[in-house]
Amino acid sequence: MLAVPVRRLDPDDDRALPAYAHAGDAGADLLAAHDAKIDPAGGRVLVGTGIAVAIPDGYAGLVLPRSGLALRHGITCLNTPGLVDSGYRGELKVLLINTDPSAPYAVQRGDRIAQLVIQRIDQVEFVEQTELDAARRGDAGFGSTGR
Repeated sequence: MLAVPVRRLDPDDDRALPAYAHAGDAGADLLAAHDAKIDPAGGRVLVGTGIAVAIPDGYAGLVLPRSGLALRHGITCLNTPGLVDSGYRGELKVLLINTDPSAPYAVQRGDRIAQLVIQRIDQVEFVEQTELDAARRGDAGFGSTGR
């Protein structure tokens, strides 16, 4: 199992570190470090988690929404997935948006607000070519595979 060092930005913070709700889960829950109110109809707020992580080289963190928040309250992450590069050592923050047309949403300190997935990442070399090899899909783009 990969060990990812975590630093509490406030040493007196007693909230849980990122953790998996169930054995075998891909995403570890991230908790809000402070209260926040998200206005309806597109209101957004940047919520800190109060932690920093040291993701090893060759890996990245992906911040993803929690499906229950989206279903029950219309709360999701605006820039999904949020990318945490291995060289970043600042506070993990989550950009939340409220898609509910009329109800504001109150985030409370300690709420589970997103999930963090640690994923192995390969570096590639981009090689310029004048032509690309043929593929069945070709250059067909958005919506080209049907409904």
